[in-house]
Amino acid sequence: METQFPQSRCVVEKVDAEEAVIRHKIGFSELRPGGTVAGPVMMLVADAALYVAILGRIGLVPLAVTTNLNINFLRKPSAERDIIGKCRLIKLGKVLAIGEVWVYSEGDEEPVAHATGTYSIPPQKN
Repeated sequence: METQFPQSRCVVEKVDAEEAVIRHKIGFSELRPGGTVAGPVMMLVADAALYVAILGRIGLVPLAVTTNLNINFLRKPSAERDIIGKCRLIKLGKVLAIGEVWVYSEGDEEPVAHATGTYSIPPQKN
């Protein structure tokens, strides 16, 4: 994330063969009326967690891109705590990768959102 997206506020906490975990620090600009985290921020966290999980397995592939992202917002996240995204890959093929992401307010056991996403992986030169 630091090299490919230095402007991102997402920090990689963990990435291995099983899971990728990222953290996004919540600031005033990411809140919406009602004292909650804006939906696009949770979508960003889900997409970034999926990106990290995939590239953690296949290496840095510059044009791996999101082709689909579906999210269900489950409950109100805390405006005072970081947002955590935990991704597990469902399928990692040669041209498509599919994963699911659970999104949490830091410290809460219950997720605030659930997302599934698909990435397109460009052909690699051998």
